[in-house]
Formats: sequence, structure tokens, C-alpha cells
Amino acid sequence: MPPKHPKRRKEDMLEASPRSDPNLYAMILENIDRAVIAFDHEGKITLFNPAMEAFTGRSARQVMGAHFREFFHDQKELLYLAGVALEEGRSISDDEGLTLQRTNAEPLPVNAYAAPIFSSDGKQNGAVMIIRDLTRIKELEGTLRRADRLSLLGTLAAGLAHEIKNPLGGIKGAAQLLAMELGPEQELDEYTGIMIREVDRINSIIEELMDLGNPHPPEIGEVNLSKVLGDIVLLQKEATRSKNIDFKLRLDPSIPPIQGDEKLLTRLFLNLIKNAREAIERDGEVLVETRISSNYHLTSPGQRPSPMVDIKVRDSGCGIADEELDRIFTPYFTTKSGGSGLGLAISQKVVKDHNGFLKIESIPETGTTITVSLPLRRQ
Repeated sequence: MPPKHPKRRKEDMLEASPRSDPNLYAMILENIDRAVIAFDHEGKITLFNPAMEAFTGRSARQVMGAHFREFFHDQKELLYLAGVALEEGRSISDDEGLTLQRTNAEPLPVNAYAAPIFSSDGKQNGAVMIIRDLTRIKELEGTLRRADRLSLLGTLAAGLAHEIKNPLGGIKGAAQLLAMELGPEQELDEYTGIMIREVDRINSIIEELMDLGNPHPPEIGEVNLSKVLGDIVLLQKEATRSKNIDFKLRLDPSIPPIQGDEKLLTRLFLNLIKNAREAIERDGEVLVETRISSNYHLTSPGQRPSPMVDIKVRDSGCGIADEELDRIFTPYFTTKSGGSGLGLAISQKVVKDHNGFLKIESIPETGTTITVSLPLRRQ
């Protein structure tokens, strides 16, 4: 018979339980990415973990012992949550619409959960609040909204383009026949030339519209991002010799080839780097950087998560005003004189077709940073 294992005493089990190891709880609170703040039964702050320090820009030493009403004095919603947990002894949460005000930084979108703390004898000793940063989630929601809007616009544009191309071909054909009939010596020949050139210009815009609504999937192969970006930057350097623009490449050599459509990705990054170069009137810098993303990975059912690669294009140009940021992906909206307003809309579509994300940050008169996140492997 196999030897019997001795029964474990209840005392031994309690000793092995995490409940008896306060150091474990301390380590968890030190390392989680949620902000945790606790109050005693009088409402004074007794715990302020490192994530809370990072969120608020204040140290635990500064706030320890302060009353929660003093700490949240200008934040009505968080003050209410803390008050309910501490004074009414019940749990409460708010999953959206909260903003954490900070001393030396922009307000932080958050959600929060507050709960009373009870001792083993059932007496309430205080309350705890857990706060989560929603910045990344808000960024992803913005990307998805733009992608959905772009998909609808692309479908409408493709249908419109199809209807316009047929009569446009007839107009061009008629203008060419008229030019042949008039001959090169006629005074009216100049007008037929203008007609043909303008038809060609409209046709090129329509081709871009059809690209925007093109339902065909990308042709997937291995793409060496470092080579694609290096070639684009080399060409842009030659195009801007007279403007004294410093192009900098910071490419991670450890990133393997990603799976994507090389032609579409080249068009995407050519457009972004060209935009960065054109945003600088004279004397500036364009930085192109690649690295493995620490914020996102792509997960699909039944497949292992794929790391994301961040490709960042930053310029020191004129920047984009806040009221224009959300409109720059709308077809035909442009901040450049002579621009078609389709470049960024098509870029957004290329990123979407590669299951990626595009984020833009800009400060007027300081510069713009566009970050494209693409999966390393195709799902």
C-alpha cells in the first residue's frame, strides 16, 4: 500500500496561507498598475501606493495622514465615492466619465471602485479606493471610431467613384476628338488641352477614392521595416537638401520581418514621413523610430498573442490645432495648401487592413508625433 500522507493541521494551513504574510500584500500593492488609496475610520489617508503616486504626481509622504475630503476637495465624483464607502459602509463604483485632476499634468481619464474595510469582528475600520487609468482604452476607442467612420466613407466613396468614372471617360474622349478636329494651330486648342488635363486630375482623385473603398485584402508577405523606412528616409533627404532638415533613424535591429503588404506599407510610411517633412518650413528634425510595443499585443481566439511593433514618426514642425486633430482623417479635410485631403484617410485604412492602430499627438508650433502599431504576426 502506498504510504499515507499525514494530515495537515489547520494551524499549518493558516501559516502557509497568504493571509499570514503581510509582506506579500505589500509587494502586490507596490507592483500593481492600479492606484490604491486607503483611509482609516476617521477618513485619514493610511495607504498611498506607487501607482497612486504616479497617477497624481504626489508622494505618499506628502499626503499620508491628510483627510480624504482635503485630498479630493476639487474632485466631486471621487469625493462622493470615498464618502459612500467610508460613511455608508457600502461598495460603489463608477466605470466611466471620471477624471483625476493632477497638479502638473493633464487630467487623467479613470474609473474607480470604493469599498469599506471591515475587521474580523465585523467592525468597519475604514475604506479603500482602487483607480484604473483609462488612457489606453480611450485611445483604442478613438481609433475604432475613426476606423468605423472611414469604412463607411470608403464604401460611399467607392460607389460614387464608380458612377463618376464612366461619364468622365466620355468627356475626355470627346475633348480628345475635338482637339483632333480643331488641329494644333487653332486658338481653341488651348481649351481642349485644359479640359483633358482637368479630367485627368479628377480621375486621379477618383482613383484615390477607390483605394479608400477598395475591399480587396492586402497581399501578405514578409516586410523588412528597417529597409522600407531606410529607403524612404533616403529619398526624403534628397528632396529636402535646401531646407536643412535633419532626418534621424532609430530602428530596433532585433525586430524581425513583419507580415504585411510591402507595397501598401511603403505607401503608408512614405505618406507619413513626407507629411512630417512638409510640416517643417525650414531647419528642423524628423525622427523615425521602431520598437516592440510595451502597451499592446494582438490576441485572437485559439492563437497565441502577437507582439505589436510601434513605428513612430515625429517632426518639429508647425503642429496641428486641437480642434483639427479629430478631423484630419476625414476625406478631403487638409491643413496643407494644395493637399488632396485623402492621404491620412488612406493611411488609416492601410493600418486597419493590417489589424493595427494609429495614434496622433500634436502641439501647435512644437510638432507632431504619429505612432503606428502593427502586429508582428498575421492573425
